[in-house]
Amino acid sequence: MHELARAGITVFERGWLSSNNVLLHGDGHEGAVVVDTGYWIHGGQTVALLHDALQGAPLTRILNTHLHSDHCGGNAAVQAAFSCAIDIPAGEAAAVDPWDEDKLTYRATGQHCPKFGRNELLVAPGEVLAGRWAWQLIASPGHDPMSVALYQPELKVLISADALWENGFGVVFPELEGEAAFETVGKTLDEFSALRVRWVIPGHGAPFGDMQAAIGRARQRLDGFARDPRKHALHAAKVLIKFRLLETQAETWSGFLSWVAGTRYFEMVRSRYFAAVDASQWLGTIVEDMRLRGALRIHGGTILNAQ
Repeated sequence: MHELARAGITVFERGWLSSNNVLLHGDGHEGAVVVDTGYWIHGGQTVALLHDALQGAPLTRILNTHLHSDHCGGNAAVQAAFSCAIDIPAGEAAAVDPWDEDKLTYRATGQHCPKFGRNELLVAPGEVLAGRWAWQLIASPGHDPMSVALYQPELKVLISADALWENGFGVVFPELEGEAAFETVGKTLDEFSALRVRWVIPGHGAPFGDMQAAIGRARQRLDGFARDPRKHALHAAKVLIKFRLLETQAETWSGFLSWVAGTRYFEMVRSRYFAAVDASQWLGTIVEDMRLRGALRIHGGTILNAQ
């Protein structure tokens, strides 16, 4: 971690509701750049963290690895505080410019992201000057089809977002839409494996050093999902529920059912993989399994987050 700091890289490791923020400090000629901004309810905290780390230095740009709400939900707050530009993956312009929340999946996931406008587009393969260094842009589809990773070959640092964590990777959302994407995840892992990497900065969790071991664990997980896509679908449903509880901390049962009914991915998962099971029974089984695993608690008619 000291090595990252010496290179002008500050990592704000966040909880699982907000992605990590990676601050790339500038020098006398270039302003600072932040990669990803977390979820919207942490916007004020994100702004405070940046102010403290920058110590009056300018923040010129936000780079978004992808536009899931936990990675770009703080964009509007950070832009308002620092008057900085926002650069997004090139394939997302068609959704951001008209602000199409269906294409951006915010309605499908039952999540919120304050509207923001974009400036430049991140085209992979390509290169972007961010902070003191030139970073290679690497297309990293799978978890999200438009996702990009950033790689600095001199520092041997990979900002992998949700394409690779120390113990896995993010939900493969295109699979929930009926698109075959497990193979795409594997190809992204192949791309990463060919890089010389000393530090991986993931979208969630602490930076780590042994990328090849992490890729091995990710491949094991991926193979299990590919053999049994229903396992991945159930995992996705649980992730969406946990994310909701991390945000609200408590839900009445009626409010929870209303949220589920308005969150398209639940019906997509059930109809595609569990159509033979009654919808309410299916949901009840998921909630009970999460309770038994300690992911949530139930008190009377209220569902509570369990840390």
